Amino acid sequence: MNAPTVVRLRRNPRQLAAEAESRLHQAIDAAREALLKLQKPDGEWCFEFEADCTIPAEYILMMHFMDEIDEPLQAKIATFIRAQQVLDGPDGGHGGWPQYRNYDRPGAIDLSCTVKSYYALKCAGDDEDAPHMVRARAAILALGGAAKANVFTRILLAMFQQVPWTAAPYVPVEIVLFPRWFPFEIYKVATWARAVMVPLFVLCSLKATAKNPRGVQIAELFVRPPEQETQWFRNDTLFAKVFLGLDKFGRTMDRFAPKKLRELAIKRAENWFVARLNGEDGINGIFPAMVNAYEALALLGYPAEHPLRATCLKSIQKLIQFTPEGSAYVQPCLSPTWDTGWAMMALLHADSPDGSSRAKTREALKRAENWLRPRQILDHVGDWIESAPDKTLRPGGWAFQYWNEYYPDLDDTAVVAGVMHLVGREPNGSNHNDEAVSRAAEWLLGLQSKNGGFGAYDADNTHYWINEIPFADHKAMLDPPTEDVTGRVLAYLGVLKRPQDRPAINRAIRYLKKAQQPDGSWWGRWGTNYIYGTWSALAGLALVGEKPDAPYIARAIRYLESKQNPDGGWGETNDTYLDPKLSGTMPRPGPNGGELISTPNSTAWALLALMAVHGVEHPAVAAGIDWLIANQHSEGRHEGLWHDPGHNAPGFPRVFYMKYYGYDAYFPLWALARYRQLRGRRATA
Repeated sequence: MNAPTVVRLRRNPRQLAAEAESRLHQAIDAAREALLKLQKPDGEWCFEFEADCTIPAEYILMMHFMDEIDEPLQAKIATFIRAQQVLDGPDGGHGGWPQYRNYDRPGAIDLSCTVKSYYALKCAGDDEDAPHMVRARAAILALGGAAKANVFTRILLAMFQQVPWTAAPYVPVEIVLFPRWFPFEIYKVATWARAVMVPLFVLCSLKATAKNPRGVQIAELFVRPPEQETQWFRNDTLFAKVFLGLDKFGRTMDRFAPKKLRELAIKRAENWFVARLNGEDGINGIFPAMVNAYEALALLGYPAEHPLRATCLKSIQKLIQFTPEGSAYVQPCLSPTWDTGWAMMALLHADSPDGSSRAKTREALKRAENWLRPRQILDHVGDWIESAPDKTLRPGGWAFQYWNEYYPDLDDTAVVAGVMHLVGREPNGSNHNDEAVSRAAEWLLGLQSKNGGFGAYDADNTHYWINEIPFADHKAMLDPPTEDVTGRVLAYLGVLKRPQDRPAINRAIRYLKKAQQPDGSWWGRWGTNYIYGTWSALAGLALVGEKPDAPYIARAIRYLESKQNPDGGWGETNDTYLDPKLSGTMPRPGPNGGELISTPNSTAWALLALMAVHGVEHPAVAAGIDWLIANQHSEGRHEGLWHDPGHNAPGFPRVFYMKYYGYDAYFPLWALARYRQLRGRRATA
C-alpha cells in the first residue's frame, strides 16, 4: 500500500500578515473590553494594591493593641498570612515571610516581616508548637532572633512589652518644636516619614502600652532575654556612635524635661496630625500613619465614639481587601487616581480602526475625566509649601488616593494632567481642560529641585545624612529627585509643548544625563526597576524632542535590546535593588542555568520605551508584541488581561514592595494599542 500523500499548504506572506493583524486587533479588543468592565460607576478605576504580610500582621496587632478584636476578620487575615509563608521550594523553603514575590517565586526571608507575622498569628490563636510556627520560629532564631528586627518592629514590640524601651530609639515628641533651621526637624524628612513619625512621637514619649487582652508573649523569638540585650543599634561608624551618644544623653535628660514643654509638644503634635487625618481617606492615605494616629488618639483620651477616632478607624477599615479564596489582606493604601490616569491613557489609543468602539470608549473616558477634574487640589496649601522655593506657589496637583489635600504628588499630577490635556482637545484647537492643566504645570514647575530633577512630593528633600541615623535603619526617610518622576514630568511638559517651559526642561534633561547608569539604563524608584526607570526617562526625553541618535539615548536603547529575553519579552526581579548586576532580568534558577522570566508589565514598559524613540521600526518591538498577544488570558478571572503574581514596584527599595494589580491591565493594552496606532500612521505616510 502506498503511503498517503501529505499536502503542505504554504501560506503567502500576505495571509500571514493578515492573520497577525487579526490577532492584534482581537487582543486589543479583548483587553479594552476587559478594562472597560472594571471601570466603577462613578468613572474611576481602582485596582487591588498588595504589599507584604507586614501590613495585615500589623492590622491584627492593632486590634490587640486596642482590644478591639473582630474575630471573623482576624481569622480571614490570619488565613491570608499563613498562605504567604514560604514552606516549600527548591531548598525546602526558608520558613518565613518575604518582602515580595518575583513572578511565582518568593523572595528571601525578611526578619521583621516574619517576626510580625508570627506574632500576629499567635495573637490570632495559632499554637506556637504548630508545624508552621515552629518553622517560622527556627527561621527567626537563625537570623539572630527578634532583637535583630528593624526599628519600627522593635517600637511595636516595646509597646507590647516584649522588649524594653531601650530597644527603641529615643524620639521625644519635642522634635515637633524644632525650628526649620534645625539640622533635624519634621519637614526635612519625606512626607510619608513625617505622617508616620508625628503620632509615633506621641506613642513613644508617653510609652504607650498595648492592652494585649490575651497576654500573648513571644519570648521564644529571642536568642537571649531582651532585658539582657546590650546592643540594639549598629555603632559601626563615627556618625552612628555620635547619634548613639546623643540617644543615651536624651534618655538620661528626659526625666528632667520641663512638664510644660512636654505638654506643649504633645499638643503641637496632636494638632498637627489631627489637622491631617483626612476624613475616611486617612492621614496621608497610608496604613502605617493611620494606625499610629488611631492609637495616639486613644492614648490622648479620645473615646471610641469620638468622631475623629471613629472616622480614623473607618479609614483603616477601607483598606481591607477580601479575596476570592475567602481570606483577607490589608492594602497599604488605595490607588484610584493613579489607576484612572493610566487606564485613560491606554484607552485613548485603543479605539478599533473601524470606529465601532469609539462611542463606548469616549463615554468611559468622559466619565473618568469628570471623576478626576474635581479631585485637583486648588484651594489647599499642603506640606509641600515648606520646600517650595517660591512661598507664593499656588496648589494645583492631584493625589494618589481618593483625597489627600495635604499631600498631592508630582507623579500622579504629571500623569493625570497629561491625560486631561489629551482628552480635553477640541476640534477647533482649543482645550476645555486648559485651565486645569496649566495650573498643574505651574505647581509641578514650582517644585523642581535645584539639580533639575523632581521628587515625588517635595523639592530638594536631599538631607542624605538623615538616612544614616540609627532611627533610619530602613533608609527611607527622604524623597529626593528621581529619574522616573523626572521623566514623567518631562513627558507632561512635552505634551503641552509650551515654549516657556524650555529652561525647566533643559535642567531636567541635564539631571537625567547625570543620573544615567553606565550601562545606559535609569534606576526605577517607584517601579521595578531599571526597565521601568528607563521607560520613564526615555518616554519623557522623546516627548521633549531629544534625538534618537543622541549617544545617551542610543545607550539606553542598547540596554533594552540586551535585556530582551529569548521568548521576546522582558522581565525584572526586585532582587535588582539588592544586586544591580541582575539589572533588567528575572532569572529563575534551574537545571542548565535556569531560565529568564518575562512579565507583562516589564514587556509593556520596554516596548513603550522603544516605540517612544524609534516607533515600530525597531526590530525588538515585533517580538515583544507577539509575547504580549501570546500571554494574554482568554478565559477565567483575568480574561482579556494579563497576570503576573509578583510584586512590581518598591514602596521603599530594599524595605517594602508592592503589587499594583492594574499594571497587568492598562500597560500591556497601551503597548499593543500604541503599536497598532504607530503602524497605521506608517502605512498611511
